[in-house]
Amino acid sequence: MNTTDTSVASPAEPLSAAAHHASLTDYVSAGIANSQRLGNRGPVRYTDDLQLHPEILQAYWQHGFYTFTNVIADEEIDALRRDINVLLARAPTGQHATTDAQGRPAFGSDFTRPTYTFAKPLSDPWGGTTLLNGRHPTKMTEPVAASNAPDETVYLISGMCQSMPSGLRLYGHADLLSIAAAINGEDFVPYNDAIFVKQAGLGGAVSWHQDGVTHWQAENWDEGIHGFNFQVQLYTCTPYNCLWVMPGTHKLGKIDITKKVAENNGSEQLPGAVPLTCTPGDVTVVNRQLLHGSFANSSDNTRISLTFGFHRRSSVLGATGALSQSSREVYDEQRIFERASVIGVAIDARAQHYPEQRRYHYQPLAGHEDSLRFSEETYARVIKNYNLKDLSI
Repeated sequence: MNTTDTSVASPAEPLSAAAHHASLTDYVSAGIANSQRLGNRGPVRYTDDLQLHPEILQAYWQHGFYTFTNVIADEEIDALRRDINVLLARAPTGQHATTDAQGRPAFGSDFTRPTYTFAKPLSDPWGGTTLLNGRHPTKMTEPVAASNAPDETVYLISGMCQSMPSGLRLYGHADLLSIAAAINGEDFVPYNDAIFVKQAGLGGAVSWHQDGVTHWQAENWDEGIHGFNFQVQLYTCTPYNCLWVMPGTHKLGKIDITKKVAENNGSEQLPGAVPLTCTPGDVTVVNRQLLHGSFANSSDNTRISLTFGFHRRSSVLGATGALSQSSREVYDEQRIFERASVIGVAIDARAQHYPEQRRYHYQPLAGHEDSLRFSEETYARVIKNYNLKDLSI
């Protein structure tokens, strides 16, 4: 006999995790059908002169996203998982705790910006708030977690380049940097990074939003002005735990998300969305103006996504801070150089670890290679607390 309660609760009752999972069934079927019609998935392909294949770029600009398959080798995925597992084991027991579950000093105490962000299981901590410049105006359904769930769970891990040796090496991956150059130009610059942790039956939601906040009214606005994000997937992404996107919405300007949800009878299951399903080692690239979000992870599958973005230099130079950065900060040439130097150290760290692989040549740091060799000195000078200099727009 099946004792699992999959009935949908009435609006007055809290929704169980099982009922929430069941409520997505028809939406998932429609989303899969939508995604199969797009044709924007496949391996990284280059032309004879090592330029990203124009068919890939055409599909990216048409739909606002692309899924690259089998980009990160199994060996590297294993290294990334090991480092993530260390970070999770050494996490504080809560947002304001200083020790981990074994009573040891929690990881990250020597970094200025907190490494871990916590949230209540299956909650939507940003939805319907003014956090992050208010870009998440509506809230996703927040089902009730199992009775033995912790009070809070790791939601985000920041600073992968300073916290994970494998994370720094990933930042210098030649294929990923080649894609960044193809989309944003050879003088592309970094944005920020965050690791989304959506543990099975616990992971929080991210309500529908567009990432960009500063350039919507710019005279030179276009569909690429706010850059893009990579997500490197360490585990299988199913329609029930993955990121969902609305194809083509990067072309529409600032969207009234509250109105869009209201017109859908208040439901966050917006029609036309597609799930970014992936296997370990796949990498998605998502335009930061694309409408996207993810549901609470009421499934039995964990998703861990290493997320890091890049901008056009022209979008950032002279801009002022937003999101995690203060509006008093100005992104001048020196600030951009200092944050971009992380790419140089990452490229060398990768070359030292994978000497047989292609080494990417990052044009803005040409001539600075010797001063950015990976070492204890450059870790202390360039990498440690690098995320205080993020280029958020």
